Amino acid sequence: MTTNGSDAAGPKHKTVEAGIALLIALFGAIVIVGSLKAGINWGAEGPRAGFFPFYVGIFIIASSAVNLLHVLRDGDDGLFAEWGQLRQVMSVVVPTAIYVGAMPFTGLYVASIVFIGWFMRWLGKYSWLTVLAVAFGMPIVTYFIFERWFLVPLPKGPLEEWLGL
Repeated sequence: MTTNGSDAAGPKHKTVEAGIALLIALFGAIVIVGSLKAGINWGAEGPRAGFFPFYVGIFIIASSAVNLLHVLRDGDDGLFAEWGQLRQVMSVVVPTAIYVGAMPFTGLYVASIVFIGWFMRWLGKYSWLTVLAVAFGMPIVTYFIFERWFLVPLPKGPLEEWLGL
């Protein structure tokens, strides 16, 4: 893919894979530390709460070490992705992370209205009428299907509490 000069470069494949292997190893270390706090030995009733997660954490770290070793041995150091491509991916990842992070505070319905509306208008370039119809319509349909028909409560925020939903 050919783009302008500023987008032609990007992170190398080796760098990204090594970074991910180290990040996963860090996750394994966090699992091990948490397991040690919960206890990894046997109690009177059997294994304690941290017994199995401790060994899972060890396997995670060992797997990451093997992956890191393969990355460092591999001679291929091609381009992972261009910066422009990564910007496109992040234009979806960042709003989605904000949506998930906001949901405990705003509830599913308000967060979904904003999320759907934002994506339809910003990325889809739909008209305001279409954006408002779908952004409000989907959470309303979701409410009736899950909350009323299937009787499955979904996360609510202050607005839903105020409306008594």
